[in-house]
Amino acid sequence: MKTRAAVLETMQLPRPYAQSRPLVVTEVDLDPPGPGEVRVAIRAAGLCHSDLSVIDGNRPRPLPMALGHEAAGIVEALGAGVTDLAVGDHVVTTFVPCCGACEPCTQGRPALCEPGAASNTAGTLPGGARRLHRGGADLQHHLGVSAFAGHAVVSRRSLVRVDRALPFDEAAVFGCAVLTGVGAVVNTAQLRAGSRAAIVGLGGVGLAALLGARAQGAGLLIAIDLSPAKLALARELGATHALPASDPDVVGQVRELSRGGVDHAFEFAGSVKAMELAYRITRRGGTTVTAGLSPPQAQFSVPHVGIVAEERTIKGSYLGGADPARDIPRYIEWYRAGRLPVNRLISHRLALDEINAGFDRLASGDAVRQVVTFGEGA
Repeated sequence: MKTRAAVLETMQLPRPYAQSRPLVVTEVDLDPPGPGEVRVAIRAAGLCHSDLSVIDGNRPRPLPMALGHEAAGIVEALGAGVTDLAVGDHVVTTFVPCCGACEPCTQGRPALCEPGAASNTAGTLPGGARRLHRGGADLQHHLGVSAFAGHAVVSRRSLVRVDRALPFDEAAVFGCAVLTGVGAVVNTAQLRAGSRAAIVGLGGVGLAALLGARAQGAGLLIAIDLSPAKLALARELGATHALPASDPDVVGQVRELSRGGVDHAFEFAGSVKAMELAYRITRRGGTTVTAGLSPPQAQFSVPHVGIVAEERTIKGSYLGGADPARDIPRYIEWYRAGRLPVNRLISHRLALDEINAGFDRLASGDAVRQVVTFGEGA
């Protein structure tokens, strides 16, 4: 079938992207789903720094590639062997297609699925297939999804069924922003009620983490960012304090507020400078968690003796350490109960043809979560 998709043809084009147009919205050919695959009519897809990091060349991928990985839509067709979904089901995409059989998967860590990581790096679906084409040439899949399109063929392993009552734009953010941010708090840090916490970087993932920390009962909850607007939103969402990252005394302020440092500091800005700040505001015996993706060549260093003498813990968190089939329904229930007002994270809704301008807003920090929405005929 034919569908429209946003295809990245050249990385590292200059900003503003609204002028250089790294993403070309074009008609592409989409194959029927193969064994274990599903065709989804995309209804909403979120813009994420993981997409931006491919556009700006910080995380190179094979090109040309149809971008997008955080989405929600409707099941349209089932490949052979898919028996636990039905046409008409509403689904959310996740960006690691978990095989269920490799060592991380069998140890309950599907976010680290080895075959899933390999196919994502190669730009294919699990098993090596490419279902997108243009002019007779293959297009690469982004993180097994390629959601900036009217339709997508994805592995069944990349989908979680959700309640049809949940609006698509809200459902989409559960697949990455919520899963990653809340999961970093709940799964990776295992934050307990009464803990002192700080969130460094208030994009969609960072603010989702803030909501997760509030839901878990954090006592002191400090938000840190460069944007006054995001700091104001963080206060509205439950931060007890909001501090500008540009303040030269921000470390001292956090240490004073927390009586020596926070129990858990979370870094979501994707920069070494932000990670260094998160580490410095963590107390003795505390844990610094990062889900930010810096460029591959970036290095973070700490005094070795401090890790030992202060019993520090540094943890990475990918996909929020999640089991998507378990965690997405759980977080949706929290949302319905009023514990996770993730609808507040959506700052912009846009059409597919506006996507380059959307990435300008994301790159400049002028948006939280932007969602591309698609109509019935997309």
